[in-house]
Formats: sequence, structure tokens, C-alpha cells
Amino acid sequence: MLAVLAALTPVWLSLENALTNPSLGVTLPARGAEWVREHGGASAVAWIENLWYSHHPPRVGGRPPAGAIPKPVSLTTLPPTRVASGPVPLPAPSPMVPFASPAIAGEGQWHPAGRTVRGVPAIYETYLRPDAVHTSYVVGVAWMDTRLLRATLYSGSFIPGGGPWKYTAPIEPSAARTLVAAFNAGFRVQDANGGYFTQGKTFLPLHAGGASFVIYRNGSVAIGSWGSEVRMTPAVEAVRQNLSLLVDSGRPVPGLNANDTTKWGFTLGNQVYVWRSGVGVTANGALVYVGGPGLNITDLANLLVRAGAVRAMELDINTDWVNFATYRPASPTGLAAPSNGTNLLSGMAGTPQRYFYSWWSRDFFTMSARP
Repeated sequence: MLAVLAALTPVWLSLENALTNPSLGVTLPARGAEWVREHGGASAVAWIENLWYSHHPPRVGGRPPAGAIPKPVSLTTLPPTRVASGPVPLPAPSPMVPFASPAIAGEGQWHPAGRTVRGVPAIYETYLRPDAVHTSYVVGVAWMDTRLLRATLYSGSFIPGGGPWKYTAPIEPSAARTLVAAFNAGFRVQDANGGYFTQGKTFLPLHAGGASFVIYRNGSVAIGSWGSEVRMTPAVEAVRQNLSLLVDSGRPVPGLNANDTTKWGFTLGNQVYVWRSGVGVTANGALVYVGGPGLNITDLANLLVRAGAVRAMELDINTDWVNFATYRPASPTGLAAPSNGTNLLSGMAGTPQRYFYSWWSRDFFTMSARP
């Protein structure tokens, strides 16, 4: 027995280190699951998660907690949408039509968020229930003006690996001076069924047909299917692929199945209703991010379409990894910091500080004010 315990000592020490390592997740269960997956236990994790979720289906009916949907904002109190010089901002987004009826006051109405760019809101956020059945849940939607903002792909300490990379956690003060928002990228690279290219290096080969978040050297963004809607050019700075397109031509892709447990969520025990996130591009080039609890894949697609996306892709899933944060320092050129950051949803695990730690493990996107 003593010999067995001695032989297992390195295992216990490894697990203990994992459970105290915040880069593996905000919660202890997430850290433990990551450790087990990395040690060949992915199937065991999937079985445990399936068992847990089968006994904890999303609640049907009900109302959201008080304050989950902010009160309406009078149009007369919104900041101006024109600047004296520089790029002309995109028109502010139109209100989203709620899925559930009757609508809650303020549901689907936009609110400026984060620091302004030359006095103009560059990000708007809104809140609504994801469908007409699970009416106690609220998801968040963020709209980003790509004429005022430029995108950057940051690596984490673990994903994608390789490097060294110019843009990597933590966000440095030089970048924090213009930072407006940061949000999660896709699945772990071994689960994303796609490639990864950044700063002139191909970490994983890009897959033809893969859903691709493409960043160009001028900071602009395109989302599309690799090889058709988007492709490699000298202007490409980074490509993050994750699965295949969720929305194309302004509609959910054909054959999308809410009960598909192999393509859209296998990294979390093949569950249907979980925390999910996705990002899309609108007809006029704005980005829209959707994130929240109790979402199946068709809910996510429908939300992205209603937010105006003409093409969109799923990003990461699971409570610990879905995060969108905006930053609003006291002065226009002040440093973004955890102290002036705000999560899109109060129920998002962790805080906006994750992007300011060198140990943060997963890659992420930032949106910063253009010069």
C-alpha cells in the first residue's frame, strides 16, 4: 500500500497544482476537468458532465432576477454619434426585437459601454431573453463599431502555445491606454477543428471551409468560411478558426440542429444548453458578440442573426471561458484596468482582470481605439 501511495505522489501533487492554478479556470471543477483532460481522461469528464447536466436541465418559464435587464435609456440622453474629424462612425444599432413576449421594459434596447472614442460611443450593449421558453435567463449582446475600433488577437500562456508572440497576456500599459474591450476566443486549439495563424506564423494549418475570424494589418476584421469568403493575403495579420460557420448570408446555416452533440459543444460533455458565445459581422462591418447561459446552438445562431450578423461563428463555451468585458477609465486616454472594467453580464465567471495576468491561459481578442 505504501508503495502504491508513493507511486501516486506525483499524481496528487500535479492535481493539487492544477486545482490552485487559476489559468485552468475560475472554478475548481473547471480546473479539475482541465487537468483530467490533459491526462487522457476526456471521456471520463464528458461522462460526468453529461450525468450532471442530465439532472440539471435549464429552467422553463419564470422571470429574470430584478435588474438583469437595465431600464430603458431615453434617446435624448445618448451621447453624440458624430465626430469632428477622423472616420465617420457607423450608425448606432437599432433595438433588437425580443424573442419572449411580453417584452420586459428595456429588453433589446442598447446602452453605450466602455470608453468613448473621440467622444463617441464605440460599443453598445443590450440584454434579452434567449427564447420564448427559458424566460428566466438573460443573455448579453455587444455591438462594436469597427470604424472606431481595431482588433488584435492575443495569445494566452497555454493557447495556442509556441511563440514567442508579440501580443500575449498580460495586456501591457501601452495597449491599455487605448483598450476598450476584450473577449474570449474559441475552443482549445486541439478541439477547434481549425487552424491558427498570427504575426506571420502558422501555428496550426488553416482548414478550408473553417469558420475564421480574420484580422488585417490595419485592425479591420472579417468573418467567413476560409477559402471562399476569406482567404490569405499579404494584408492578413491573424486568423483564428473555430468549427464551421454558424450564420451565413444572414441566416443560420442549413441543417443546424439544436440536439447536435458532436459538433457544437463536445468540449463540455456534448451538452445542448450551456454557457455559449459567438461573434458575427454585420452588413456594414460592425462586430456583434453574444454570450450567456442556457443557450443551445440554434438559440445562439438566432441571437446573432437578430443582432444583424450576416456571417457568424461560435466561440468558446462553458461558464469559465465565456467573457466579454469593457473598460472605461476616468480620462479619455487613461489606462484600462481591472478597476474600471465591467463584464457584459454580472453572472460571467471571473472578472475583467483575467486579461491583465501573465498566467491567463487562453487566447482572446481586444478592441482598441483607432489612432
